[in-house]
Amino acid sequence: MDIHRSFAQVAILEDGKITKQVRVELTHEPLVAFAKTLSLEDEVVIEVTGNSAAVERLMRPHVKRVVVANPRLVRAIAYARVKTDKIDAATLAKLHAAGFVPEVWVADEDTYNRRRQAAERAGVLAQLVRIKGRMKAILHANLIPPYKGHLFGKAGQRWLDGLPLPDEERGMLRRLMTEMERVAAQLAEIDKTLAQQTLADQRAIKLMTIPGIGSVVASVVLASIGDIARFPSADKLSSYFGLTPRIRQSGDRPARHGRISKQGNADARKMLVEAAWSAKTAPGPLRAFFNRVQKKRGGAAAAVATARKLAVMIWHVLSSGKEYAYARPSFTAMKLRKVELTAGAPRAYGKAGSARDYWIKEIRDREAGYIARAEQAYERMVAVWKPKPEKTAVG
Repeated sequence: MDIHRSFAQVAILEDGKITKQVRVELTHEPLVAFAKTLSLEDEVVIEVTGNSAAVERLMRPHVKRVVVANPRLVRAIAYARVKTDKIDAATLAKLHAAGFVPEVWVADEDTYNRRRQAAERAGVLAQLVRIKGRMKAILHANLIPPYKGHLFGKAGQRWLDGLPLPDEERGMLRRLMTEMERVAAQLAEIDKTLAQQTLADQRAIKLMTIPGIGSVVASVVLASIGDIARFPSADKLSSYFGLTPRIRQSGDRPARHGRISKQGNADARKMLVEAAWSAKTAPGPLRAFFNRVQKKRGGAAAAVATARKLAVMIWHVLSSGKEYAYARPSFTAMKLRKVELTAGAPRAYGKAGSARDYWIKEIRDREAGYIARAEQAYERMVAVWKPKPEKTAVG
């Protein structure tokens, strides 16, 4: 099936020959009606598009299997000299029959819903950032210096009200402030849902023992990964996030390593980079790694390298089912308590809660000292590293 926005061109392959070509309207009832004409022995192959998930979901109960192909790797279609819908559909059928279709993992219903929530949050957050940028642009255009504090808090609003601005632009600021409050309320509602999912998922709770990873990062990463068993190694997961370098090598020439591939889920990759910057502020081996790379190649490269290190840690935590080895129990409990409050749990005053250990200085200092020693051990180990000797010809 060569899928488009409003229709799908279908090529039916039997015994190595295209026996039929039909066009199916891509709305619910016509697609289900077409699916019912197929049998449980038939296999359907489609490419990834914006509506391919809905097509796969509707056709799945009526056929043996629905194969979702990676369009970037179906080169026979991408580089065809004669390219029509009928030819593309026939090529997909023949490639699948020959076993040459590069398949894409089809997410289960729970993972699919998580991905939609993560995508919705990314869209709402981008909208909030745009509104704040417009407000700052108005202030900059009127030669008003930046506010020293939280511009979008209550104190910032009072400061905005007292600025010498033209009436038209003051009205624009008020409308933008109202819009920002509306979008911020939507973001808070989405974060509440994600926090509730985090508390109900032991995988997310274990991921939060890693420095820099909170409930939102854990939710987005889990939505992107789905089943960790489909990644046989940590390198495969890093490559899936697009955090591994491109490699070019041919003939006798040495391999050339370039920038990261940036393939895969962009939202999850951005979240891991943000988590890397957050991990830089927490004591431990991860901070020592960040600082070591930063001294050599700068902060941006260190953040990307640490994000890849986080991907490796995520793979080991999810594959083994164990917590991060250098986790701080009291700090993790405090993080989980914040997630509980975001999820709607009532605040408890006057009694010890689940995060009480974090507010006891002796316990907090003891854990910080343990992590500091681990960080120093990493620094000492790296300090004695020696460059690998060059290979010499023998004989």
